Amino acid sequence: MRKGMAALAAFALITTGGLTACSDEGNGGSGGGTEKKAKIGVILPDSASSARWETADRKYLEAAFKAAGVDFEIKNAQGDKAQFQTIADQMITGGITVLMIVNLDSGTGKAVLDKAKAQGIGTIDYDRLTLNGGADYYVSFDNVKVGTLQGEGLVKCLTDGGAKNPVIAELNGSPTDNNATLFKQGYDGVLQPKYDSKEYVKGPDEFVPDWNNTQAGTIFENMMTKTSNKIDGVLAANDGLGNAAIAVLKRNKLNGKVPVTGQDATVQGLQNILVGDQCMTVYKAIKKEADGAAELAVALANGQTPTGLTTVKDTESGKDVQSKLLEPVAIYKDNVKDVVADGYVTKEELCAGSFADLCTKAGIS
Repeated sequence: MRKGMAALAAFALITTGGLTACSDEGNGGSGGGTEKKAKIGVILPDSASSARWETADRKYLEAAFKAAGVDFEIKNAQGDKAQFQTIADQMITGGITVLMIVNLDSGTGKAVLDKAKAQGIGTIDYDRLTLNGGADYYVSFDNVKVGTLQGEGLVKCLTDGGAKNPVIAELNGSPTDNNATLFKQGYDGVLQPKYDSKEYVKGPDEFVPDWNNTQAGTIFENMMTKTSNKIDGVLAANDGLGNAAIAVLKRNKLNGKVPVTGQDATVQGLQNILVGDQCMTVYKAIKKEADGAAELAVALANGQTPTGLTTVKDTESGKDVQSKLLEPVAIYKDNVKDVVADGYVTKEELCAGSFADLCTKAGIS
């Protein structure tokens, strides 16, 4: 697994002369003469829906751009759609030649992509596809596969626990995030046959606006009330939503008895798995995703055409988008150590305090 999750090869195919020295946060810009210097702008969505955007994506993208010797700036819209557009406007007027975005919704994302394309700026959707956005490229994981792994994980944990006719609650991601739709497509593909055969009972099924963890807690509390606490499994679309559900289960002394899924392999999610409150998570090797996106961005900045890509159908425009899709991995208690071995989280942060003994038992050294 370690080999499969290793970083992509260095940018041998895209190195050219004339690149500027790299910058951390917006130093540099258009140079003199008639030709723009290569400069890449990245807009991250927030830091509340998942810790990954600031703790992983930013770090790995910065390292990849520095390794390629290209000028860049990375900003975070912090969940604010107006701020997202303001950042994009500033980057465009500041001389970027490639724009990479993680949209907050497809409407805002499309408006920004349209502005960039009108200025001849190369565009990349990172992690989330902007529906009808027309980005030049899309880099993400196979998000239907992510959902499939979550559905299979919940089935495994329910089977291991000997559940009979379990009532399943689905706590989906944001309705404005196309990834949430793809995740649901994946896990419903596993769970719906169980509902149809009456092996499982379909319980409450709701989307959580903006992946808001606080709101997820309220939604799940209401789910528990409506079912008189008769929920036997929770398909939570990421670790943050899963943790919100676990907090409610704890108050009802049901944590550890009701399997809960997740995604993103956050420290909190992995600790929940170690202690037995969370069934599984899905690990997406963010370094590999960031390296792949950086490779495309640098190639675009240098006027080159990337090769070896697949395509993804934009369900709104009907067009195929040139894409790089990576494979996700299911993580249970017995392979939490693989996430540490891959360098995504450190033993120090995962195994602090009361988790030290649990880490030892899980083979994390």
